[in-house]
Amino acid sequence: MTTTRVLYLIACAAGPAQFVDEGVRLAQAAGWDVCLVLTPSAARRWEPRMTELEQMTGHVVRSRYKMPWESDGLPKVDAMLMAPMSSTTLNKWGAGIADTLAIGLVSEAVHMGVPVVAMPYFNQAQGAQPAVAVSMAALRAQGVTVLDGPEGYESHPPEQGVPKAFPWGRALSSVERILGTRT
Repeated sequence: MTTTRVLYLIACAAGPAQFVDEGVRLAQAAGWDVCLVLTPSAARRWEPRMTELEQMTGHVVRSRYKMPWESDGLPKVDAMLMAPMSSTTLNKWGAGIADTLAIGLVSEAVHMGVPVVAMPYFNQAQGAQPAVAVSMAALRAQGVTVLDGPEGYESHPPEQGVPKAFPWGRALSSVERILGTRT
């Protein structure tokens, strides 16, 4: 019997979210059953093509907390990848503000032993805000692997980002590496 590992790919409305299907394809090629969770803003960007994402993953794409009478519809997770992560999500998550399903899932998961990796995508001006370093330190202290700098995503100058070049493969390799060290 073959077991499939389940990855929750959680995307914010940062530029590379428009190419989240590339991240899904790469994860599936690596043997993951991918469940996609989008922040509400990212979901609005994908709204005209949401069916495409659901067909690609075989799961409903979640972007909001479910109502008590609704079923979850997502399988048990083995790892979570928040990519791309916006500075807004980073700072809310670092401060413990779980006002979206995306942040709520990772906030709980890291304290339940689920490996959580986050790769940001924002410009150098946003990254210079003092809250960014504080939030990254807070997440790392909780056990989140934050991939920024040379080992992850290096912030770009304002208005010079290349969303299509987002290093999905690097993020997925980090998830694999972390899972490998836990077994």
